[in-house]
Amino acid sequence: MITVRKRRTGLVTAAGVLGGVLAVTALGGTSNAATGPDDAGNPPQPQAQAGRTVAQDASDARIRITPGHGAHKVGIDDPVQVTVGDGKLTKVTMTAVATGAEIPGTLSPDGTSWKPDGRLERATKYQIAAEAVDTEGRPATENATITTVSPANNFIGHVSPLNGSTVGVGMPVSVNFDTAISDKAAVESEIQVSSSSGQRVVGHWLNDGRLDFRPEHYWKPGSTVTVKLSLDGVRKTVTFKIGRSQISTVDAATKKMTVVRNGKTIKTIPISSGSSEHPTYNGQMVVSEKFRHIRMNGASVGLTEKDGKPSYNIEAVPHAMRLTDSGTFIHGNYWGADSVFGNANTSHGCVGLQDVRGGTDGKQPAAWFFDNSMIGDVVIVKNSEDKATPAPDNGLSDWNMPWSEWVAGSTTR
Repeated sequence: MITVRKRRTGLVTAAGVLGGVLAVTALGGTSNAATGPDDAGNPPQPQAQAGRTVAQDASDARIRITPGHGAHKVGIDDPVQVTVGDGKLTKVTMTAVATGAEIPGTLSPDGTSWKPDGRLERATKYQIAAEAVDTEGRPATENATITTVSPANNFIGHVSPLNGSTVGVGMPVSVNFDTAISDKAAVESEIQVSSSSGQRVVGHWLNDGRLDFRPEHYWKPGSTVTVKLSLDGVRKTVTFKIGRSQISTVDAATKKMTVVRNGKTIKTIPISSGSSEHPTYNGQMVVSEKFRHIRMNGASVGLTEKDGKPSYNIEAVPHAMRLTDSGTFIHGNYWGADSVFGNANTSHGCVGLQDVRGGTDGKQPAAWFFDNSMIGDVVIVKNSEDKATPAPDNGLSDWNMPWSEWVAGSTTR
């Protein structure tokens, strides 16, 4: 994949004022995290040859989810549907992220479209996952996350992580608002975040619509974090637990990743990171989403051939975990020769681990790392040719900001 060199938060930035009722929706991961396509990296053979190989394996089925990924303020009566060209849908699921509840829907008799059976709920984030096959049985997948409109004159604070969830030590508390907040001090003063570990927790406004909280250092393993929000008499409490500590360090120079759990090295994995043309970010990143399979398409990040076709289009990249909103993943790579891993950096910015097509071999390094990772785990990249680190609002990259600067971004400290 390629990492887009820009900050992207997906937040609404229209002018807004504080008022009305505070409606709070607890979300899994981050409300910024995307499920859209990105590139998975290049195999060791010449890039032109690699592109042809991937193109030959790609499904002809083309799935479209309406409205598109990342859509905000979707009307509860607006048309939401999944369609496919040159194929048939085999499975579509739509779930409310906060509760995990599946939304009933109907697949058309010819298998080319799907839509929910009833109206959606206000101020709710939904995730849609679609699968299809073309006439030769080759699979295609597509994902999208949408958020419905909030009640009039209200602003919505979407809180992650989920109430009752267990996350890794790098998971910040992130509150995302549907409208820009003008009186930040008033809003921040109504949100308290504390940890059973006794760590000092401070908020920082990453932009006009996103307020994150974290301690100076990673959360203490086994601790419980409590988030209390209150406004105009409406109160909401979210609690989540911090699991074991797992910090994985990718060394782009040695092309190895060291996985440390609770202070002890449990595995060293050969990797292939970004090439000299597309080096991987250095710095601290946090797993925000996990996908057993995800489509990655070069056109989504501007990588196309002279004829306008995407430079790559990989329908089912296995064991993919998002590290930034701009497109950095750590994922399985089945198209690269075994000799690449640990020896050559060949990707467009992602970190690739050895895998097999379909991700069906649980003994592969990518499968092991996926199964042994959780949302909120830390992945640190060092010795990459890219001297930049991801901006704090690029995914859950809060830890790249020095503590003194973090504290300075609070309006109540």
